[in-house]
Amino acid sequence: MANSFSAQNFIALSDLRPNLARPSIIGMVIGKTDVKGFPDRKNIGSERYTFSFTIRDSPTYFINVTSWGKEDYIKSLSRSFRVGECVIIENPLVQTKEIEKEEKFNPTTPSIYKLLLSENHSVVRVCSSYQVDIKLLSLLHLPTRDSQDYYSLGDIVANGQNLDGRVINVLAIVRSVVFLSITRTVASSVTFWFMKGDFSKKFSSWPPDDSQPIGEPKYFTTSDRRKGQRCEVKLYDETESSFAMLCWDNESILLTQSWIPRETVIFAADIRINFDKFRNCMTATVISKTIITANPDIPEAKILSNFARENAEATALDDEIVGQLKESINLQTIVDVYTVEQLKAVALKNKGKTYPFYGILYAYISTLNIDNETVKIARNRCTGCGYCVSEASNTCTSPFCNKDSSVHKSVFLSFDLLIDLTDHTGTLHSCSLSGTVAEETLGFTVHEFLALTEEQKTTIKWQFLLERSKIYFKFVLSPKARGGLRIDVLSCKLADPIEASRILSGKK
Repeated sequence: MANSFSAQNFIALSDLRPNLARPSIIGMVIGKTDVKGFPDRKNIGSERYTFSFTIRDSPTYFINVTSWGKEDYIKSLSRSFRVGECVIIENPLVQTKEIEKEEKFNPTTPSIYKLLLSENHSVVRVCSSYQVDIKLLSLLHLPTRDSQDYYSLGDIVANGQNLDGRVINVLAIVRSVVFLSITRTVASSVTFWFMKGDFSKKFSSWPPDDSQPIGEPKYFTTSDRRKGQRCEVKLYDETESSFAMLCWDNESILLTQSWIPRETVIFAADIRINFDKFRNCMTATVISKTIITANPDIPEAKILSNFARENAEATALDDEIVGQLKESINLQTIVDVYTVEQLKAVALKNKGKTYPFYGILYAYISTLNIDNETVKIARNRCTGCGYCVSEASNTCTSPFCNKDSSVHKSVFLSFDLLIDLTDHTGTLHSCSLSGTVAEETLGFTVHEFLALTEEQKTTIKWQFLLERSKIYFKFVLSPKARGGLRIDVLSCKLADPIEASRILSGKK
């Protein structure tokens, strides 16, 4: 132990027992819940507040700590330390825990006890980093479960709804974070949709500070007027290229702020797996039982880190294909209208950001090369992962594709168009119009369209070049894209002239 603590006698967590006289313990905070308020049954009309955290002082021992009290005390105590810090707890109450009851909502611990903090009798002190023994610091990189006791993301997807509602362990790499926000409240429940974009008119904290590699969550108000937040972390590993992990509580969202996309590996112990009916896929949710270890010091994590480094370029493709194939954006949630000039200004303001923005343009398609034989408008893609397949080899080279040679991988033909979008303020060049979005826009499947004559294709082209369209889009800042801005069209339909005039004139 560091010199500053040498004179103090700490009780090891493994030696705790009830009725100890003023015990003093030290440990690293490895998990923490948000503060919550409950009606006080003894004082009608008032509330009691509580929060819990988990501390660890050895590779084999960690314990849950709970504090109850008045709002000011609980909130002040909770704000005084974060996950990853070292704390000294003096004079806690040691109680035997009711395992079935306690571990239903709290992390499973090897200790048969729990600690209770009292405002009048207990003290919590935070240790400065230079005071902490390196042996304690190393505990932050040890998972709370066996290093081999986890599911790969591919296993979760393969098991599908058989894992719905299960609490399991997951080892994966952080790929990115998607910000999601509320758009409406229905009856007594909150309805959430995928929504990203320029929230500067709605949130004073937008955009997030450049120092945050992950970013800030979006906030909402529930039907009972409580503030809430939501953040979605995209994970990947050797078996699956994109998998959603949802964070609802402030503590887990704060934890994500220190993670570096495509570098940080996490071991999530006791994370809940659910089938998301809206997106028709499996997702993970951080719950009060979950303890997440970043960059765990285990062989399995080192293998994942090597995989991430070797495939850094492949995972940096702005989720071009994976996002299009695996996510369905509800267009009704995209409400921010831009001009081309405004869109470029937002891109300049957010230079260096890696997450996507969403919005609407009322613009003309000024370039649409669908009747030019020298321009390729369709490409073969792998049915397994959506990656572009070389026509010469007809073999998928994506590092995320199923490596099982027994699995037959076919290809499918998909639109792959680059178009220019123009309004009264400027032009956006080389915007992507592909897949089913292109089919819906043109009104033909790719095979039907290729069977048309050149005259028919030209007629279709001029239907768009002469008319203003309402275009829903996603854009991502990408140094590889023309102008540093990659734009994917999510929907393109001829605009209602009255609606376009009203919106562009600023009238509601």
